[in-house]
Amino acid sequence: MLKLFSVKVCFLLIALLGLSSSVLANSLNSIRVWPSESDTRVVMDMASDPSFSYFTLTSPDRLVVDIKNTVLKTKLPLKVTDSPVLTQVRRSGAPNASTYRLVFELKSKQNPEVFKLAPTAGGQYGHRLVVDIKHGSASGSSVPTSAPKEASTPSNNERHVVPNTLSRSPTSIVVAIDPGHGGQDPGSIGPTGKYEKNATLAIAKKVVDDLNKKTPNIHAVLTRTSDYYVNLNERSEIARKNKALLLVSIHADSYTTSGPRGASVFVLSTRRANTEIGRWVVKKEEQSELLGGGGLLLSKNANDKNVSQTVLDLQFSHSQTEGNKLALHVISQLRQVTRMHTTKPVYASLAVLKSPDIPSILVETGFISNPEEEKLLFQNYHQNRLANAISVAIQQYFKDNSPEGMIVVNHASGGKHKVKSGESLSVIAKSYNTSTANLMKWNNLKNSSLNVGQELQVSATNNRQSSVSSGASSAASSGSKEITHVVISGDYLGKIAETYNVSVSQIKSQNNLRSNTLKLGQRLKITAPSSSVSITHKVRSGEYLGGIAQKYGVSVDDIRKANNLRSNSLAVGQKLTIPKS
Repeated sequence: MLKLFSVKVCFLLIALLGLSSSVLANSLNSIRVWPSESDTRVVMDMASDPSFSYFTLTSPDRLVVDIKNTVLKTKLPLKVTDSPVLTQVRRSGAPNASTYRLVFELKSKQNPEVFKLAPTAGGQYGHRLVVDIKHGSASGSSVPTSAPKEASTPSNNERHVVPNTLSRSPTSIVVAIDPGHGGQDPGSIGPTGKYEKNATLAIAKKVVDDLNKKTPNIHAVLTRTSDYYVNLNERSEIARKNKALLLVSIHADSYTTSGPRGASVFVLSTRRANTEIGRWVVKKEEQSELLGGGGLLLSKNANDKNVSQTVLDLQFSHSQTEGNKLALHVISQLRQVTRMHTTKPVYASLAVLKSPDIPSILVETGFISNPEEEKLLFQNYHQNRLANAISVAIQQYFKDNSPEGMIVVNHASGGKHKVKSGESLSVIAKSYNTSTANLMKWNNLKNSSLNVGQELQVSATNNRQSSVSSGASSAASSGSKEITHVVISGDYLGKIAETYNVSVSQIKSQNNLRSNTLKLGQRLKITAPSSSVSITHKVRSGEYLGGIAQKYGVSVDDIRKANNLRSNSLAVGQKLTIPKS
C-alpha cells in the first residue's frame, strides 16, 4: 500500500513539474525601440503568442505591461535616449510568479497602443508584442490603477504616422520621395549583411537635395527622414498631405540567387505582375506590411457606398498614364549611369503605387543580392549618380507636363525662357521670381502679349552671362576660362557639368552634342567660371596621377606640388586639388 502511495506521489510531482514548465513556455527574447518623427514604437520579440494586459500610472507617468506565463531572456533596464516620450524600459514586481511585469517610464501622460503581431510569412520575425506611443498625443485621463484592462489585438492598420504638412508658395511643385522600408523593416539584406533600408534613405535624401538645389519651384519632401517604419499606404498619405504631384519610391531589388543585377522601374498594374522579378517584388512588399503592420488601400472609404467607382477608375487610369510617362524618363536617365535590369517599365500591383490621385513609380536602384551591386549601392559616388539621374528625370517630366499656371525652372536654364502655348507673362515672372515689369524691361516689350516660341531674357545679368559660351576670348573678359575635359569611365554630362559649375545645356551647345551620350576619350570644350578652374578631384579605383593630369590638362608635377605629394601613390577616396592649367 505504501509503495502504491509513493508511486502516485511521484506521478503527481512529475505532472506538476510538467504543468509548471508548460505554463512558463513563453519567453521575452529581445526588446527593440524605434523612435520616428511622430511616434515611438517598442517591439518585444516573443517565443510564442503572448497573453498580456496593461494599464497606465501617473506621478510619475508610466505604462505597465504584464505578460503572462513568461520568463525574461534579455537584459533590462533598457535606457532610451532618442525618444521625446519614453526614457526607460525596466522590470518590476509582478502580481504572481508566472507573470513578467514591464514598466515603460514616460516623460508625460500618454495613451499608448499595445497589440501583438503574428509571425511574418518569410520567417524573418516571430511573435511580437508592440507598444506604440504617439508624440504629443497625451491623454486627458489615464486608466485607473485599480482596473487593468485586458489587451485587445488591433488590426494591422492601427499604426499611423502623421507627417508634417508643408507650407509652400502656390507656384511650387511638390514631389514626394519615399525611401523604402525603415525601422524594424530592414528590407532585403545583401551578401555582406548590408540593409536595403539604409541605401534607400541615403539615395532618397540625395534626390531631395538635388531637386531642391537645382529647381527653385520644385520642392521635394521625404516620407521618412531617418530609420523608422512608415506604413506603405501612409506613405501615399504623407505625399497627399504635402499636396505632392508625384510619388517616387526608392528601393533596392533582391532575388533568390546572386545573378540578377541592374536597375528597373515599376509602375502600377491592376493585373498580375508581368515578370518573375515583379512577382518577387510584390512578395517583398507583402512581407514589409507584415513587419510593420499595414492598412488597406483606401481604408478610409471602405464603408463609403457613395464613392463613385467610375471616378475612381478614371483617377487610377490617369495615375497609371502619368506614372508610365515618368517611368520612361527615369529609365532614360538611369541607363546613362548604371546597368539596367530591364529598359521598359515593369508592371506590378504594389500598395505604394496605388494612390489614385498621385502618379507613382517605384525605382529599384539595383540588386542588393548581387555582391557587386551591393557594394555599389553603398558607395557615395554611385548614390550621387543614381540620385542625379532620378532628379533630372523628374525635372524633364514636369517640363513636358507642366501643371497649369506653373513653369519648371532650373538654375542652369541659361537665363532664357522659350514661351509655350498657354503661358502668360505673369506666370513666367512668378516662376523666375521676378516681376512682369522686369521682363518687359529686359526684353523691350511694349505690352504683355507673347508669341509661342518667343525667347525671353529672365534675369538682368543674362546678356553678360550668355557670352560665356562664345569662345575663349569672351570667356577671358567674363572671368572664365576654356578648358578641355577628356571623358573617362564613369563620366556623364550631369557629373561633368557639376564638376565645372556649368549647365549640361552649355556643354552640349559648346560641343554641338545632339544627345547626352558620351564616348571614352572624347574631348569636351568647357568654358568654366574662374572660381571652378581650381577644383577638387576624389580618387576612384583604378585612377593614377598621369591619367588624372591628362583629364584636367595639367602636369603630374603641378598636381604633386598643389597637394604636397612625395610620390605618385594614391589612395581610393583621396581628395586632390587640381591647379589652374
